[in-house]
Amino acid sequence: MGKKSEQPKDIRLAATTRIWGFTLGILAISVPLSIPLRNSLIPLAALTGATVGTLAVWRSEDKKSKGYNLAPQQVELLEQRIRDLEAIVSTEDYDLKSRLKHLDSKSL
Repeated sequence: MGKKSEQPKDIRLAATTRIWGFTLGILAISVPLSIPLRNSLIPLAALTGATVGTLAVWRSEDKKSKGYNLAPQQVELLEQRIRDLEAIVSTEDYDLKSRLKHLDSKSL
């Protein structure tokens, strides 16, 4: 049977492939149209946009990926804090609803 790849797929590579795939499609359409019009603005804009998009993908992913290297204990602690906050919010929501019912019954 086929051996599965053990390396995780890099999302940056997938995004770059998609960006340049679309850019090649745009170039395939715009270059033949720009020759008789003697206007190379659309192909240049496509190449510039793909370059800027590629740089943005690779730089932004570097900044974001640094923050996700949490230890399992930190993840568990954050999950516990979220559960505590949800309990507090639901308790306060229940109290608020009961107060509103009490006020509503007094106003009738």
